[in-house]
Amino acid sequence: MSTKASSKAVSAFTFLPRGALIQEFNVGGRNIVQNFPEASLYSMVEHPHFSETVGRTTNRVQNATIANLNGGKTYHLTKNNGEHALHGGPTGWGKRIWEGPTPCQRRGKEGVTFRYLSKDGEEGYPGTVEARVWYVAGMEGDKTVLDVEYEAELVGDEVEETVVGMTNHAYFNLNLPAPTVEGTIATLGTTSYLEIDSDGIPTGHIKTYADIPSTPNTPFTLGPSHPDPDDCFVINTAPASVPLDTRALPLHLLATLHHPASGIHLEVHSTEPAFQFYCGRFLEVQACTTSDGVEVPARGKRGGICVEPSRYVDCAGREEWRGMCLLRKGEVFGSRTVYTAWTD
Repeated sequence: MSTKASSKAVSAFTFLPRGALIQEFNVGGRNIVQNFPEASLYSMVEHPHFSETVGRTTNRVQNATIANLNGGKTYHLTKNNGEHALHGGPTGWGKRIWEGPTPCQRRGKEGVTFRYLSKDGEEGYPGTVEARVWYVAGMEGDKTVLDVEYEAELVGDEVEETVVGMTNHAYFNLNLPAPTVEGTIATLGTTSYLEIDSDGIPTGHIKTYADIPSTPNTPFTLGPSHPDPDDCFVINTAPASVPLDTRALPLHLLATLHHPASGIHLEVHSTEPAFQFYCGRFLEVQACTTSDGVEVPARGKRGGICVEPSRYVDCAGREEWRGMCLLRKGEVFGSRTVYTAWTD
């Protein structure tokens, strides 16, 4: 099941229950996210989280281990990235079937909502958690806006606390069906990033990124292979100040993308303290065929750009950062991301 609504804004989008994902994000009649044309292909063809809602945590958890939780207990997660856990595990929230899409009104606009109940022990995580996502579409003049809210609560009685992180893993290509994002002009709202080791695990240091302009919001162009970030950029460099529910915080501009060939622009704002900016260096999806025989081309390296608003990488496993993702009974995890797109 997928859904398209009747209004101009909402009809620009198609959503699917698997992973509460965004199947289509249309701007000026062109889809700008890597996708499959049929829902069944998302489970039949291996792909790297195309527009999925990622959870129960985002990015990596070092050694797939969370220690000193619920009175000193240690939890061993399912490994799916070498020795580490990535994006909630091999069958994380992006691979699960959510309830929805259910039509709704939120912030005075038409949208849809999804709900998923994550059971205690799923992929090794403690506690039963209810996750919710709202997609609310609107128009600001000639600009198409998708306002996304994430929410999670610990609803089971198995434990007193757990960890949570949620984001969307869309691969944006503003010049589809072009095979790569070459020629895209980007800006980032910060040049601070989490230094990482060879496994993509933070060292604990926040540094200035060297391969893009040193001044935030300065344009740079993506070439055939360079620059090639796959890093967590930091908006809020004071981790202890990040609340569990960030939705009351101001929206910050994380990134802008523009492709001169298509004339399409995209801005990503969020209340989150950080975001992964990834230019698809590992993207490799085989060609496939729809049920009625239509060929779907392969997708390869640099086929899309991910802007993943989130908490710090490995905040679930690192006690000094855990406050930003530690969910206790009676509390609510929340965040908000707004995508704004238009054509020249």
